Amino acid sequence: MSELSRPVWPAYPLSILVAGLGHCYLGRWKRGGIWFLCYGLALVFLSARTVSGALSLEEPFVVTALQFDAVSYTDVAVPLTILLVCLLDVYLIGLAERTTLPPAGADDRRSNSS
Repeated sequence: MSELSRPVWPAYPLSILVAGLGHCYLGRWKRGGIWFLCYGLALVFLSARTVSGALSLEEPFVVTALQFDAVSYTDVAVPLTILLVCLLDVYLIGLAERTTLPPAGADDRRSNSS
């Protein structure tokens, strides 16, 4: 499946699990790496969670961040903001790709005289 025909919707849950993963799915490796780096730095320096704990599949960071009684707001504010802005970026990329692609039924008809 080429990058242009790849559906965009799987990039949303991937971005919610780990920032930058949805960008990598869409083929934007450099941008995904930058988002992942920002997310990792925010976890290391601005959060009480460790990187290995935030990337675990048993209890992702988003699930832990939504358990209000288990964590304080200051521990999750910056990493959660990075995840949300990353998700918005994936949405805008998908929107831009959707508007720049020609309609599926449109084929390029050219006359033989040109």
